[in-house]
Amino acid sequence: VTLLYAFLHMRHSLKYFDKMRCLRKRSAASFLGVLVICLLFMNLYIEDGYVLEGDKQLIRETATHQLNPERYVHTFKDLSNFSGSINISYRYLAGTPLPRKRYLTIGLSSVKRKKGNYLLETIKSIFEQSSYEELKEIAVVVQLADFDSAWCEGMVQDISQKFAHHIIAGRLIVIHVPEEYYPVLDGLKRNYNDPEDRVKFRSKQNVDYAFLLNFCANLSDYYVMLEDDVRCSKNFLTAVKKVITSREGSYWVTLEFSKLGYIGKLYHSHDLPRLAHFLLMFYQEMPCDWLLIHFRGLLAQKEVIRFKPSLFQHMGYYSSYKGAENKLKDDDFEEESFDIPDNPPANLHTNMNVFENYEASKAYSSIDEYFWGKAPSTGDFYGIVFEKPIKISKIKVVTGTEDRRNDILHHGALEVGEKIVGSKKGRQCTTYLRLGEFKNGNFEITDVEHKVLFDINCMRILVTKSQKEWLIIRSISVWTSQTPNQ
Repeated sequence: VTLLYAFLHMRHSLKYFDKMRCLRKRSAASFLGVLVICLLFMNLYIEDGYVLEGDKQLIRETATHQLNPERYVHTFKDLSNFSGSINISYRYLAGTPLPRKRYLTIGLSSVKRKKGNYLLETIKSIFEQSSYEELKEIAVVVQLADFDSAWCEGMVQDISQKFAHHIIAGRLIVIHVPEEYYPVLDGLKRNYNDPEDRVKFRSKQNVDYAFLLNFCANLSDYYVMLEDDVRCSKNFLTAVKKVITSREGSYWVTLEFSKLGYIGKLYHSHDLPRLAHFLLMFYQEMPCDWLLIHFRGLLAQKEVIRFKPSLFQHMGYYSSYKGAENKLKDDDFEEESFDIPDNPPANLHTNMNVFENYEASKAYSSIDEYFWGKAPSTGDFYGIVFEKPIKISKIKVVTGTEDRRNDILHHGALEVGEKIVGSKKGRQCTTYLRLGEFKNGNFEITDVEHKVLFDINCMRILVTKSQKEWLIIRSISVWTSQTPNQ
């Protein structure tokens, strides 16, 4: 009724305005009077929610404290300038500001669910699966993002009772952002034919995550995003640190430790302000996990960098959206005995004929990619030259894939070498020691440091008999022991 009333008055004012234009000789005072009336009507329409799209956008900018006074821009160049924090106030519901910077912040955003609540179990899993030494390096930030104050108060009481010692130790903080800081959440664009309530839910979720990221930007070196219904792998922090170390010197924006939704996405903390601004800029456009993919691409990481096995598993049965069933599980998750390789920095090379872009580097990590070479001949090799001499405790090589089970190394051996010669690009070892043969396409050996008396400079996979099948090296995993002279 209010919209209809506003519309009728707008039509009346427009007709009146047209008449005024025809009577140009009337006084300027009369014209200004009509203009004032129009402006008053426009103000009424804004209050009633009946505004043009451009005016909506202006209101959203004001509601988000003018994140981009120059209007929203979509280019990487402009996005890279969004390094400042968002000007909003946070309420500390439990805990206090961290006394020192940590290695990793774990962020959780939670709202009231119609069925089930898994937040307490998620927090419990984070702390129980971490050693005492790991706990010193993490901070957990829980954002209660529901506007129901009674629910928030109840959750804070439960969290404070169950995790009091972690709050006192400065490992756990619970925060809330008042509703007044949120942008428009009603009457948004219905992309992808989503119903209006679904659009509102996912749009608010984008804003929730933006505010959480903004809060966490300066708490640690790295940040990992979790959902509020997740369980963790044992010693997940140690595994994350190993992966980060293995990627040292290479460019990355997002490292993924789960293939589901927003779970297990790792970022440099210095990227969080830009990501927060990005989510706010496009909060009504699409779901958060899609926006995260676009953000990664804008910052020039084209490919997904995902590690297996996964460190985090979705455990919730009911979704936070209308309590719908959500049975998604990550079949790459391993909760116990997680043992991720170190894979120290190395130069990789091969004399095999590489197929398309399946280059040598894609085998030397836990990333879900692989090396693929055309039918190798006797004497062909895949070589690894370590940047520094190392002590190795365990080596594991897997060839072939589930859908190409015959593209394995049918006849081959694994060797380690010492005494590097040659230039930086053509470095290789002069002597090699054979550690064993491949069996059914795989190779694994432990206690290498007790079988090899020298510091290892090189490692190579040697083809000992030609084969007509192509060769996929799915993964090469190296675990190090104490480094030389340490």
